[in-house]
Parts: sequence; C-alpha cells; structure tokens
Amino acid sequence: FKENRKDDIWLVDFYAPWCGHCKKLEPVWNEVGTEMRNMGSPVKVGKMDATSFSSIASEFGVRGYPTIKLLKGDLAYNYRGPRTKDDIIEFANRVAGPLIRPLPSQHMFEHVQKRHRVLFVYVGGESPLKEKYIEVASELIVYTYFFSASEDVLPEYVTLPELPAVMVFKDGTYFVYDEYEDGDLSSWINRERFQGYLHVDGFTLYELGDTGKLVAIAVIDDKNTSVEHTRLKSIIQEVARDYRDHFHRDFQFGHMDGNDYINSLLMDDLTIPTIVVLNTSNQQYFLPDRHIESTEDMVQFINNILDGTAEAQGGDGLLQRIKRIIYDAKSTIVSVFKSSPLLGCFLFGLPLGVISIMCYGICTADTEGEVFEHEGAKKESGDRELTDEGSEEEQEEEKNGKYTELSDGELKQKDIVEKKKD
Repeated sequence: FKENRKDDIWLVDFYAPWCGHCKKLEPVWNEVGTEMRNMGSPVKVGKMDATSFSSIASEFGVRGYPTIKLLKGDLAYNYRGPRTKDDIIEFANRVAGPLIRPLPSQHMFEHVQKRHRVLFVYVGGESPLKEKYIEVASELIVYTYFFSASEDVLPEYVTLPELPAVMVFKDGTYFVYDEYEDGDLSSWINRERFQGYLHVDGFTLYELGDTGKLVAIAVIDDKNTSVEHTRLKSIIQEVARDYRDHFHRDFQFGHMDGNDYINSLLMDDLTIPTIVVLNTSNQQYFLPDRHIESTEDMVQFINNILDGTAEAQGGDGLLQRIKRIIYDAKSTIVSVFKSSPLLGCFLFGLPLGVISIMCYGICTADTEGEVFEHEGAKKESGDRELTDEGSEEEQEEEKNGKYTELSDGELKQKDIVEKKKD
C-alpha cells in the first residue's frame, strides 16, 4: 500500500478492532465501497487496522478511531462530516475531482445551483485573487465546492462592482467578497460555507465554531406542533431571511430539536421553547431578558448583543472551568446510574466501601494503640512500685539474715570496728 498508493486515489478507514464506533461504521463503510464501485468511481475504498499498522497510521496523523482520510497524491484530506453513506460518498467525489470546476454555460450553472445549496464561484481571468482562491480551495475542498465561470455565464440578476471577483450563492441570493470589509479570503469562505438557516445539532454546532459567528438558536421540540414552538422557529427564520444583509456577517441562525445538548453545553436547564445566542469562540451565551413575541423583539435582542448592552453569561474563565468539571462528573454519575443501576453501584459503591473500611481500620488501630499504651504504662508503673517495695523488704530480711549467720566473735569484732569509726 505504501509503495503503490500514489498511483490511485484512496478512501481509507483507519480503525481499531476494539473500537465501538468503528464497529458501528463497518456496515456503512461496506455500502460506501459497493456503491462507489458500482458507479465506476476512480476512488478505491479500503480499511486498515491502525493498531496492527501503527507506523502507517502515525505517518498519516491518525490520533483517534475511526479516522476517514482521502489520499490523493501527496495530500491527505480528513473527513469530518456525519458518518452516513451519502455524506461520505459526496466527500469522496468532491475531493477526488478537480479542485476548481469550470462552468462553461448558463445551463450548467443552473444545474449546479440546483444540486448545491452553497457554491463559491471565481469570475475573471488570471490574477493574484485567483491564485489565492486556488490556495484556499485546496484547504477547504473538504467542506464545499469551488467553481470558476465567465461573467456572461452568471444569472442576469447578478451585478459585479469589478473583476476579478469571488462570489457565494446561497439562500436564493448571492454575496460578493470584499477584501476591505470581509478580511482574509480563507476566513470569509469559512464563514460563508453554511446556509443562513440550519437545523443545528451537536456536530453542526462544533463546525460552526470555526466560523467565528454568533449562533442564534430556537430551542424547540420538533414533534410539538403548538403555537409557541412553531412561532419561535418562524421568528428565527424570518430574521435570517429578511435581515441577512444586516446580520449575515456576524450571525448564524437555526433551530435545535430538544434541549439535552444545549443544557450540557450551558450547564443549565433551559425550559423549551426558548431562544439562546451562543458565542462558540469563548463559550459565552446570551438569553433574552424578556419574552420574544415578534421579529422586532428578536432584532432588538440581536442589536443589544452587538452594541454590548446584553448581559453575557458563561465563558471560559477559571470558575467556569471548575463548574464544568463538577457538572461533567455529576452528569457522568447520573447517566451511569440511569442506564445501569447495578453497574453504577459496583463502580462507585465498591471504591467507597474499600475507602470506608480503610478509614475505619486506621481510626480503630489508633484508638486501640492508645488504650494499650496507657494500660502498659500503668502496668509498668505498678510493677515498678511493687519491685521497689519488694526490694526494701528483701534488703531488710537479707540484712537480718546476714546478722544471724555471723558468729559471736565476728559480731564483737564488728562492734569494735564501728566504735572506732565513731
């Protein structure tokens, strides 16, 4: 594979045999391989055990499982989208094809516009802007399509202030890149590669973090058809559509089904339906200080955020990080007990039981040691008193005994010696 891989374009799944996500991807991956072979795609599909061939996995920068990469010559493109058959096949066909796809006619332009919700187009001849456009396309081809066209191919409603130009077509309209207002071309394309209004989930929210935009979300229950749920969703859609010229540079709009993910993100329990604005770059969020009743209320709320009068909550400060650690630990424990109470009791009860026994043993050992030491000291003191008393009596008896054992002559001699001493 190492020697011959550059002769073909490869779509490779680097997996680990013990990985649960890899096992879940396996049937999808088999469908991807079968369909791409049937459609005559030049891309070869394979999979590699990254634990058995760790040197090759390291060479391609594989750090997690599963990792999907498209290998094209000396380049390796990471796939970061949803792990579905259609999304993976679209990624492979997009990256394996030409970096910049030409649009030779109006008919072709209309056909491509119907197929793609977002497409970037370069208009003009050779220029430094085109070189930059090609450079950015080589980096961001993993996310979107890049085209080139002449001015006469564009729809009649398009007007360009000057050539060359880079444009994005989406949401039934178009926006022209302005270096002075939009900054770096790569950053602009990264910001504009999403539609103005999205159905937001956890993965999409993670991807939106790269855009630098604030994300205004209506948190609702898609299954709930009540007036309040549908009204908030409609308000967000109307703002995204009617005020896109004002807000599209700074805001991304959408709705999220359910509040489970948003609750874990904000470490709070939001009552749905509600509206929240997220700043994914610093983990701050904004909640309206009053009920959003109309589009005008939502526009006012957005303007308050832009001019700094709306209060920001959350963030990535030290206290928030500590709160995040505590919240994650609490959530993990609760989820374990909810999914498997017996497993939760075993995982958390056993260590607590062992620690309790150890603490009890240490405390009991210290108490008994003090008692034994105290009793030993008393016993030693008593023995010493008894020993002292016994020694005096024994000395007296010994003295008396010695006197009785001496002869009369010795006693007289002893008396004479004592008198001389006196």
